[in-house]
Amino acid sequence: MSPFLPSRRSALRTLGGIGAVVLGASACGPGDDLMSAAGDEGTAAKGLRMGAEWESHARTFMSWPALESVWEEDLPYVREDIAGIARAIAEYEYVVMMSRPDQQKAAQKACGRDVEVIPLAVDDLWARDTVPVFVEQDGKVIGVDFNFNGWGNKQTHTNDGRVGQTLLSEYDIPRRKAPLVAEGGSFETDGEGTLLITESSIVNDNRNRGKSREQIEAEIKQTLGIKKVIWLKGVRGQDITDAHVDSLVRFTAPGVVLLDRAHPDTPADSWSRAADQAKAVLSEATDAKGRPFEVIDLPQPDLYEITGEGDDFVSTYANFYVANDSVFIPKFGDRKADKRARSILQEHFPKRDIVQIPIDTIASGGGGIHCSTHDQPGKPVD
Repeated sequence: MSPFLPSRRSALRTLGGIGAVVLGASACGPGDDLMSAAGDEGTAAKGLRMGAEWESHARTFMSWPALESVWEEDLPYVREDIAGIARAIAEYEYVVMMSRPDQQKAAQKACGRDVEVIPLAVDDLWARDTVPVFVEQDGKVIGVDFNFNGWGNKQTHTNDGRVGQTLLSEYDIPRRKAPLVAEGGSFETDGEGTLLITESSIVNDNRNRGKSREQIEAEIKQTLGIKKVIWLKGVRGQDITDAHVDSLVRFTAPGVVLLDRAHPDTPADSWSRAADQAKAVLSEATDAKGRPFEVIDLPQPDLYEITGEGDDFVSTYANFYVANDSVFIPKFGDRKADKRARSILQEHFPKRDIVQIPIDTIASGGGGIHCSTHDQPGKPVD
């Protein structure tokens, strides 16, 4: 069992009855604003900014897992986990759950009346990766569609590949089509122009064939309003995401990050070595404003003490979600480790409620709370 972000159990399955997704971007639809590639400097458009997750949210988007062909006998249990997350977040901010129309009634019953369930065709629960990345420009929120292609064509997600267009149309949010293929879990920002990203998840021929790291960095800067990109090595080919940064290292404030660390009893492997490499890079780096990083270890639980199981179980606390007045982290069943993680998060978010949620089935499928949520910046919806 790998202690950090192993392969999602469904990684090698193809969703039944769904056509193939073509690698790369599709043609723009009516009204799409195609973003041009960055120039040599890779500078952002004037006034463009990607905010930090701890800033005000208008709402949280989530997706109702749709297919038995992915989750098999665990489908009812992963839906329980998703509904539990949605209900918990809805106590702090507005939650919108996307659901296939024929599953909307059941999803609404499971999530309760405080969650809005809308009819919008989705395939699986990974809203972090399928919902567009939101930026702000001149006071307006814009959704950047990163051309989701099933994590480099590892799975076929036709409906999820369309979420970037259909969801934004539903909420009348302007859409821009990125010149890259990526997922929301690839990006971690401090809201002040610094971006953390793993090279394995985006400088990869399964997403951006033929593009160099330098080209991709320039396009990221222009597309998201980023001033400085800090590259971490990551891990290639051992999980479906190619090691998204959001299960490795997370900002809690500008210049301050929490770094996922394996339990001391866990043998060294490619994941722990990736964490070592990330710590070495961050210890020598400065952010967009020239500040050095404070790197705090966020230890995983003891795998012999957790309540979940499975070869694909993800036991990182780093995949937490910051919502309005709150932070949501997993509860794995190792009481000592759960308490320690809660304490660390409370120290770094002292004015927010730290809410722990059991997510054993989601974790068994290779993800976490952050993977299943996507924040839209803005004034909270009443």
